[in-house]
Amino acid sequence: MIRDVRPSPIAGQWYPDEPEVLSAMVDHMLDEGARTLPALEGKIIGLIAPHAGIRYSGRVAGQAFAVVRGKTYDLVALVGPMHYPYTEPFLTTAHDAYETPLGEIPVDRRALRRLDALLQERLEMRLTHVYHDPEHSLEMELPFLQRALAQSFRLLPLMLRTVDPVHLRALGEALAEVVATQRALLVASTDLSHYFPDDVARRLDREMIRRIEAMDPEGVLRAEEEGKAYACGRAAVASILWAAQALGATRVVSLGYATSGDTSGDYNAVVGYYAAVLLR
Repeated sequence: MIRDVRPSPIAGQWYPDEPEVLSAMVDHMLDEGARTLPALEGKIIGLIAPHAGIRYSGRVAGQAFAVVRGKTYDLVALVGPMHYPYTEPFLTTAHDAYETPLGEIPVDRRALRRLDALLQERLEMRLTHVYHDPEHSLEMELPFLQRALAQSFRLLPLMLRTVDPVHLRALGEALAEVVATQRALLVASTDLSHYFPDDVARRLDREMIRRIEAMDPEGVLRAEEEGKAYACGRAAVASILWAAQALGATRVVSLGYATSGDTSGDYNAVVGYYAAVLLR
């Protein structure tokens, strides 16, 4: 019996807190996502999905998670940004499980210990374990995973504050080593540009998507400094790209894109949402 469970700080606000309502909403989004899926060839290594409130980014998230609907994974390595002012570069939960209205998801402590050892060995850095974090970037993906995957799974959750390419490449390669012998799925959680007019946002987001499709993690990281594109989870995307490449991934296929204006009708200041799959 898992006792130390991270309670959700956003259920009932970012997504419904009633299990039946949430299940129906996510299932509908997965159904809609499945209708637009292109033909995919190769082994699925990872996904990129957005993490805004489900009303805004859920349709695009459904396009990402529809790819793995009905599949079974033992471990999901879920990486996103830490939006809050923690100072440590690599963070994970100190709890034994995450909780959503759809149930508990156990954290894979063994995988985290292995990753921590590799980070110490390669960077002389460690994972920081935090209790009761307020971060939404990981949690927003969990109901989709819970409804899409055929069986229960363990979670390797990571929240990033560093955008240093040396740190992130080492993290990605270490993550690949940790998951290589398991049935594992990599997931990068990110939104794209924030609060630009819709036409500007789409131009910026096209450039970020181009860099992601090119499997160019360094380019993803440089984009913001260059003023050419933005993504709050650029560190997560870069680390997952490096991890996927180490696992043999050779291409990224884009699955969907929208802005918050497509839902709200307000195109003056929008957030960009993107879905993709990484294939070997």
